[in-house]
Amino acid sequence: MANKVKELWAANKPAVNGWLAIPSSFSAEVMAQAGWDSITVDMQHGVQDYLSAVACFQGIQCHGVTPMVRVPWNEPGIIGKVLDAGAKGIICPMVNTPEQAAALVAACRYWPEGNRSFGPIRSGLYGAPADTKAANADVLVLPMIETKQALDNLDAILDVPGIDGIYVGPSDLSLTLGMEPKQDREEPEILAIYDRLLAATKQRGQFAGLHTMTGAYSKKMFERGFRLATVMNDSGLMLTAARAQVAIAKG
Repeated sequence: MANKVKELWAANKPAVNGWLAIPSSFSAEVMAQAGWDSITVDMQHGVQDYLSAVACFQGIQCHGVTPMVRVPWNEPGIIGKVLDAGAKGIICPMVNTPEQAAALVAACRYWPEGNRSFGPIRSGLYGAPADTKAANADVLVLPMIETKQALDNLDAILDVPGIDGIYVGPSDLSLTLGMEPKQDREEPEILAIYDRLLAATKQRGQFAGLHTMTGAYSKKMFERGFRLATVMNDSGLMLTAARAQVAIAKG
């Protein structure tokens, strides 16, 4: 299956990303029919582990949606396992230095671009390329920019060979800037940071994504230049919709 995010980015078009916190193949299957371009299994803050991630991949794979994972940490063992299971993109939290970015790339790429061990035990069942060069080119590597330290090291992080772009974590970024942790921010100082990120990635032929809470804010960020946006997550969308209908019913 083609990496739809890479295809959209090659055409300079945005990708709308779903987010799975619920460890359920059925929840993933339902989400996959909502029109997302990609869906990310959240193993950092979601209620997900390796086996539930595999189940989620199984739930979405027949719907043409690109599977990605936010790994719990920059650790090569779990990165290799989710790639072997079929992930086509890795979003990695708390990448604050170029050395950490280089370690992330190495975990995602086969030799000579990295040190990923070869063994696509599940992805190989569905045409994962035995050509390791093609496999290297197929996987998106997206370090999260979510601290002041990462902002200070932005250029050095982006200059690491093999980085495809960045993914902004607005809540943690806000915390390290002395602000309340929240998303969909409109403060001029935050938007100025976003513009700096966008300019730096565009200069290098890379792309930027971020997490949002609404489709409206995602659209606004696409217009600003972001090329991937996540809209909330499955549990948040379910709760929001349920509350709205309960409120209507109760009058």
